[in-house]
Amino acid sequence: MRVMVIVKATADSEAGVMPTTELLEAMGKYNEDLVNAGIMLAGEGLHPSSKGKRVAFDGPKRMVIDGPFAETKELIAGYWLWQVKDMDEAVEWIKRCPNPMPGPSEIEIRQVFEAADFGEAFTPELAEQEERLRERMAEGK
Repeated sequence: MRVMVIVKATADSEAGVMPTTELLEAMGKYNEDLVNAGIMLAGEGLHPSSKGKRVAFDGPKRMVIDGPFAETKELIAGYWLWQVKDMDEAVEWIKRCPNPMPGPSEIEIRQVFEAADFGEAFTPELAEQEERLRERMAEGK
């Protein structure tokens, strides 16, 4: 199963406080362990929401909202995409993670939808389309 591991933002990450060399080294080692175990598919840190934008949808209307965004506890500072056997394995890997922030922090784990989760609504044509798109993404096109 694939999971998205979400590093929650903090006041420090939203203020643009950069990690120390020690934290970068510890996270580099942790990421290396994840890759060596065949767990990590992708992962990146994110700039503060002050550099971001949101697009709000209401029917055909679109409204662009500039950051920063309120409610730091609802924002993300980074993510990983992992392939694990189950949620328990993901939790065990998170317990080994260095604290990604200078103070208290949280990491959230969410299962990624797979085609089978959509049942009959995911037609063979949609499955073919998804496969073509995955191949193109893998090729970098």
